[in-house]
Amino acid sequence: MDQETELIERDIDGYLVMHQEKELLRLVAVGSVDDGKSTLIGRLLHDTHGVYEDQLHAVKKASTQEGMEIDFSLFTDGLVAEREQGITIDVAYRYFSTVKRKFIIADTPGHVQYTRNMATGASTANVGVILIDARLGVLQQSRRHAYIASLLGIPHLAVAVNKMDLKDYDEGVYRAIVDDFTAFARQLRFKDVQFVPISALKGDNVVHASERMPWHKGGTMLDYLERVPIAEDRNLKDFRYPVQYVLRPDLDYRGFAGEISSGVIRPGDSITVLPSRQETKVAGIDVFDGELAEAYAPMSVAIRLEDEVDVSRGDMLVRTGELPHVRDCFEAMVVWMNQQELDTEKSYLIKHTTQTTRVDVEAVISKTELETLEAHSVDTLGLNDIGRIRLRTHRPLYIDSYISNRKTGAFILIDSLTNATVANGMIIEPEVGVSQMPRADVNEPARSVRSQVSPKERGNRLGQKPGLVILCGAPASGKSAIAYALERRLTDLGRVATVLDDTGQGTSQSVRMFAASALFHAGLITIVSAPTDEVDRKELATLASDAAVEVWVNTPASLCRKRDHRGSYDQGAPAFVEPSSPALSLSLADLAPELAARKIAELLEERGLYSQ
Repeated sequence: MDQETELIERDIDGYLVMHQEKELLRLVAVGSVDDGKSTLIGRLLHDTHGVYEDQLHAVKKASTQEGMEIDFSLFTDGLVAEREQGITIDVAYRYFSTVKRKFIIADTPGHVQYTRNMATGASTANVGVILIDARLGVLQQSRRHAYIASLLGIPHLAVAVNKMDLKDYDEGVYRAIVDDFTAFARQLRFKDVQFVPISALKGDNVVHASERMPWHKGGTMLDYLERVPIAEDRNLKDFRYPVQYVLRPDLDYRGFAGEISSGVIRPGDSITVLPSRQETKVAGIDVFDGELAEAYAPMSVAIRLEDEVDVSRGDMLVRTGELPHVRDCFEAMVVWMNQQELDTEKSYLIKHTTQTTRVDVEAVISKTELETLEAHSVDTLGLNDIGRIRLRTHRPLYIDSYISNRKTGAFILIDSLTNATVANGMIIEPEVGVSQMPRADVNEPARSVRSQVSPKERGNRLGQKPGLVILCGAPASGKSAIAYALERRLTDLGRVATVLDDTGQGTSQSVRMFAASALFHAGLITIVSAPTDEVDRKELATLASDAAVEVWVNTPASLCRKRDHRGSYDQGAPAFVEPSSPALSLSLADLAPELAARKIAELLEERGLYSQ
């Protein structure tokens, strides 16, 4: 009879108190496909008696592999698709406990296309367990998963060299893998890396020491999980208390409820309230059972203040002299989690601690190639991509770097139209003095407000990509005739197009720019006929970037003079600067406007500029 069973029979209340006071460790299993993550977790659960009888019976019944009574991977792989394919797709959470600790395990998928699932499971872990197949050694996928685990701020890493039974428990194979991975791990941010040779299938060095690997003196996987020091990982220096709720049950009580993100607080400590920066002191700390003399992360408490200061949800209490960065602009690493690509022309919502505000993605700085771990310049991020971006919030946030504080250094991005979580992010250490908000402006919104709907989204609703066709040419060259013929042609093809034609009206450049911008951002294919000035045309093209097409209506000057009914050539040939590199050159001396419009439409289709 073990110690816990004996205590349960003798003193159930004492056992419950002891169990409640056990330290909780969260661990995540990561690694490549078929490295044995699910089997390792299943073995841990089985050998620590963390499986109920009905679960064990169901797994035995579902085990179909020849010569195997229990398929340990089935303890976590519960989806039909997972069992059919023999892979992990969704994150599975399992719980077990030993005499020394309680554990929550997250089994994450190894496929690249499920990177977002892995990031979700790893975001709260104290320890990462990465599995390496002893037959294959350290692969690119192994490095990729270790990099992601490090990026997500997991402080401790256990490297399980699995399937040692298939290499005859050869110490040389194990040592070669240790040397290879150690050289790579020096580039990462783990506090410590522990290696354990195991066979998850046979149970060697998982919970019980293996007699077949007497050369290993470092203990089992469970030994490491029970002794790894995680209390030291908590930030107990910088007090951060995002206010979640104001408690006012009666006129005599006013407290501020929330979870302590980091640090320690005691009655009498000096407190600064953000964003107002008013200073006061802690009058008391309350929980359901009464007052506390001290509270620390991650406790949920209610804090009473000595003075009647204005505090509401989204504000933050910090210890005076330990202020976080107050920023409306910062850079972060993000894992993109949505089928729709990142759109830099729309605004999102950012949820940081208890504060939610609107945010613009100012730039996509780089994307990390997961196979090589190299950063490359890109314009956007897609599903499961990891990249570095620069954000500007519409009101300042109270942030720390993710390395120093995983709570105040983390955030999620939300699509404001669908309410879908599109990314989770980790704040990079803000530069001192960059976009530091002065005290008087801390409540003011950012000056520039970006639309919540981008041209791309409007185009999706219209079933097309927004575009800009710039028809340039000398007066009376036929630009307007081609513009309206093109509008007709595109409409017949099921597109939504409109003509911006100010021929003969003398519309100013600024008005033309405003009108073209409004039409383009409404998702339309905008056809502009008029600009003769090269600077004017270039400025127009910048509105649509790659979606702009310049067409030169190169009708001979003699024909232009013949067609001129406005006197444009009475004082000689008007000034016109020919385009240096038009996408297409057309002449109404050779083509009717309808045929010219067809050629432009074919060019647009060839470039994929109006098709979804």
